[in-house]
Formats: sequence, C-alpha cells, structure tokens
Amino acid sequence: MFAYVVRRTLFSVVILFFASIAIFLLVSLAGDPLADLRQNPRIRGEDLQRLSAQYGLDQPLYRQYLIWMGDLLRGDLGTSFKQQAPVNEIIGRRVVPTLLLSGTSLLITLVIAIPLGIYQAIRKYSRTDNLATVLAFLGFSTPVFLLGLLLQLVFGIYLAEWTGQRIFYISGISDPYSGGGFLDLVRHLVLPATTLAVISIAIFSRFQRSAMLDVLSSDYLRTARAKGLSRRRVYLKHALRNALIPTVTLLALSLGTLIAGSVITETVFAWPGLGFLFYDTLSKGDYNVARGILMILAVLIVFFNLVADLAYAVVDPRITYD
Repeated sequence: MFAYVVRRTLFSVVILFFASIAIFLLVSLAGDPLADLRQNPRIRGEDLQRLSAQYGLDQPLYRQYLIWMGDLLRGDLGTSFKQQAPVNEIIGRRVVPTLLLSGTSLLITLVIAIPLGIYQAIRKYSRTDNLATVLAFLGFSTPVFLLGLLLQLVFGIYLAEWTGQRIFYISGISDPYSGGGFLDLVRHLVLPATTLAVISIAIFSRFQRSAMLDVLSSDYLRTARAKGLSRRRVYLKHALRNALIPTVTLLALSLGTLIAGSVITETVFAWPGLGFLFYDTLSKGDYNVARGILMILAVLIVFFNLVADLAYAVVDPRITYD
C-alpha cells in the first residue's frame, strides 16, 4: 500500500505540473489584465509601465510562468490586479461559504440518493422505481442555471406573494436587516443547495440502483437466501457493502469537482463563494485570482482521485495494492 501511494503521489505531481502550465496559458490567453487601465485616458503611460513591471507583465510568457510557479511552490498565489490584495486572502474569505454550500448539497444528496437507489433496486420496475427513474433523467438533463432560476421564481418570488412573507431568499448568504443567525442562513442556503443537489441525487441514485442490482443477482446472495437468512440481513449485511463500492468511488471523485460545479449555482444565487469569485474575477480580468482558484481545484481533483482508489481497499478488503 505504501509503495502504491508513493507512486501515485509522484504521478500526481507530474499531472499537476502539466495542469499548472495549461491553467497559466489558458488564463493568459483570456486577455490583457490591464486592458481597462489602458483605455482610461487619465492613466499615464509611465503608470502602465510601472504596473506591468510590478506584476511581471513586461516579461516573456515563459518567464511569467516561472515567476508564478516559484511563488506557487512557496504557497503564494500572487497579488490581485484589481483589488491590490494577496490572492491567498481573497480566496481564503470565500472558502467557508463554498464549503458550506457544497457540504450541505452533498449531505442532501447522500441522505436521499443512496436509500432511494437501494429501494429502487429492491423494488425493481415498480411504480416508485419508474417514477424515480423519470425524475432522475429530468434531474441531470435540466441545466443548472435553468433549475436555479425556476427555484428562485417559484419559491423565492411566487411563494412570497402567495404567503405574504419571505420564506426563502434568492441571493446572498445573509440579510443585513434581519440580524443574521442560523435561521437566516438556512433561508438563504436552501435554494442554492437544492439546485446543486438535484443533479447529484439523480446521478448517485442511478449508480446506487445499478450497483445494487448487480449484487442482488450474484451467486453468494442466492446462497445466503437459501440458508434461510432474513431479507433484511441479506440486503443490509451482505448486499449493501459490495453495492456501496461504486458509490464510494463516485463520492470521492465528486468531492473535487463539486466545488468546480458550483460556479454556475453560486453565480445565479450571488453566493459569495469560490465559484462566484472565479466568474467575477475572470470576467474582470483579475487573472491571478482565477489562476489560484483553478490550481486549487486541480489539486483537489487529483487528491480525491487518489482517495477514490484507496477507498476501494477500505470498502472491500479483498482489494490490495501490494
């Protein structure tokens, strides 16, 4: 196991190196970060030259990459072009809202999707299974932005008009006029977390249903039934553990991409997290912040891919990496 982890870690370093090159080049091709200042007639040429030298924009592209990579290896993501503040601090302020949104969405997904997938497999082709299948296909075929707008319209606007009071908020993370608090946070969190969870529920439930069906048709389960074991014992003790292996893998892989997938949701709901920050900074040409967010996402994705491989051995002791 140790040798396998070392090999995968070295391989991950190589992947991150090439990912850093791709991230730097793609973001650099998005445009000139000082374009707005160059169009401002009140900004003198000497000031533009000074800013270019300050941020290393007067250097060749490969030299800019080496400077950025050197700072990155020291844990320094650079300085924001627009906010004149360290990128580490800017990103650090947005981590908690993103973790809150992503974590809540993941919790909703697991609580609903896994039991639903198991029940669908046990009651295969029943009305509940057919209905859940239709809803699952609708769930992961509906664009995230459209689902978010529909939830805002129905539960944020129409529901407030019907009831005469605001129940759910459609933007932000808190209401400055309500004094904050846990209830206020929940009322802001429900709609974006639901939007982010719907697609995940559709995917996880289908995976869990498929995995459970494969296990239920296996020989060892037929043997367990022939020995007179109760249905509850057969399903929970013998079938569920093996049926969870694909779901655990999917969960580990989803942890890294869940933050990346929240870009659209956070933008629609103006949720002050990393996704909204990435959209805002990229559209404004604040490329150091955009590079920092993308690099963090790349590290998370590579790391959780390794976790997914190791999770196999934890869930199924028959799997070894020696």
